[in-house]
Amino acid sequence: MNEESHSSTIAGWREWVSLPDAGVPWIKAKLDTGARTSSLHAFDVEELPGEADASGGEPLGRVRFGIRPWQESDDDAVVVELPVHDRRQVRSSSGHSEERIVVLLELVLQERTVTAEVTLTNRDEMGFRMLIGREALRQGFVVDSARSFVGGRAPRGIRRRNRGR
Repeated sequence: MNEESHSSTIAGWREWVSLPDAGVPWIKAKLDTGARTSSLHAFDVEELPGEADASGGEPLGRVRFGIRPWQESDDDAVVVELPVHDRRQVRSSSGHSEERIVVLLELVLQERTVTAEVTLTNRDEMGFRMLIGREALRQGFVVDSARSFVGGRAPRGIRRRNRGR
C-alpha cells in the first residue's frame, strides 16, 4: 500500500464534488456506504461505435451523454463522451434491477482526486444528481453520517444561483 492509502479524509454524508473529466466544476453528491458503485444522472445516453484497440481485439465502445448538475434546471448542462468501461446489472434501493453503462470518471472530493467507476442512470426522481459508493470511498474516505459539507460549500455565486437544489 502506498502512503496515501493509509490516511483517510473525513467527509460528510453529502458533499460538493467536481468532475474534471466531464467539465463539471460543482455537483452535489450523496456519499452512500450502502451502495457498491457510484452513479450519475445522465440524459440522452447514446452508445457510439468503437474503434479497435491497439492489440486488434474487440472494438472499444464509447458513450455520449448529458449531465445536468442542478436539480430541476438545465443551467450548466454539458455533453460528455467517454469510453464504456463495463456494463452491470445494478439493483436500486427500491429493489428494481437494470443494466447500466459504466464509465471511469475522475472526481475531486475535498481536494482529493480519485478515479471512480460510475454507472449512468436517470436520477431525476432522486434528491442528488450523483451518488458516491463504497468502491470510490474506499480510496481514502471515511464518512461521518452526522456531518454535511465537511469540504465546504460551493462558491457563493453557485449556491445563490442554485438555491434549494
